[in-house]
Amino acid sequence: MKHLLAVLCLSLTAFAAHAEIAQKFGDIEIHYNALSTDDLLPEVARSYKIERSKTRGLLTMSVLKRNKLGALNPVPAKLSAYVVNPQQQLANIDMREVREGTAIYYLGEFRMVPPETLKFTATVEANGEPKRELKFEQKFFQ
Repeated sequence: MKHLLAVLCLSLTAFAAHAEIAQKFGDIEIHYNALSTDDLLPEVARSYKIERSKTRGLLTMSVLKRNKLGALNPVPAKLSAYVVNPQQQLANIDMREVREGTAIYYLGEFRMVPPETLKFTATVEANGEPKRELKFEQKFFQ
């Protein structure tokens, strides 16, 4: 089941609200996305052992570093993330690393009760780079 994340991303292209987003920090680019696990194709969810549900979300992240030729390459990183709901309840998101060939990405699940807008904060530390913090909001629909 090689490169299932690509399949995951392709399966979500129809969902404009779930477009992958990136933030740039010098030579580092952090790509991220938050979506309902119910939006995953059943075979993708099974392969990653993710429960499909309208009340569960998935945070995906990848860290890329620009090399001397200008190409972006995946790099391992230490990630921590948490989510805050509209009632100001905070929940940590355990991120797990997935490697497929040269691809490296991170997946983390969280609970949600749509419709609601959640606030995410992630800290990313790639080898030899300073810690980076990114924040974003994602609205989830019923």
